[in-house]
Amino acid sequence: MGMRSKDVSLMAIFASLYAVINIVQTSMGGPITYGPVQLRLADCLLPLSILFGWPQILGVSIGAFSNAYYWLDPADVIIGPIVNFAAAGAMYLLGKRKLVACSLGAFIVGIPIGFYLYYLYTIGNPIIQQQVPRFPGVELPLWAAFVLSLTISSIITIAAIGYVLLKAMSKPAVIESLKAKGLETLS
Repeated sequence: MGMRSKDVSLMAIFASLYAVINIVQTSMGGPITYGPVQLRLADCLLPLSILFGWPQILGVSIGAFSNAYYWLDPADVIIGPIVNFAAAGAMYLLGKRKLVACSLGAFIVGIPIGFYLYYLYTIGNPIIQQQVPRFPGVELPLWAAFVLSLTISSIITIAAIGYVLLKAMSKPAVIESLKAKGLETLS
């Protein structure tokens, strides 16, 4: 199956948009783009796979290579795109049930990213260990706090913000406008 030039263009747009949002947010400073709490706003683009299909799935996967911007570890640059591909692909497959799809996507991102960041960040780094959020009334092992923190972050960016973005983009007027400009959507 060959990709049409429209599909390649859409893929490039999503890859660029993901990378730009990620890099701008990271360059603005603050620990909410990377580290034990990752409110990575670019992840709100993942649910749009339900509307745009494979070009978008590939775009947000390629865009995740922008993790190289703040170079934590080669694993971060490799695992991030794989996780984005899995999450966007799962959301695409569950497209009829948008909220379920977005919620599942948040867990597909949050859990594995939480685990591998725990290993990357905490080995020999007591400063990062102190930055992991503590959850009142719950004593969690450090790895579980990482996973929970990253999953909550993903729920906010993917299942909340991403879902709202998806619903806004799914409105008939928006769909018709996109189609009038030559874009194909799955809705």
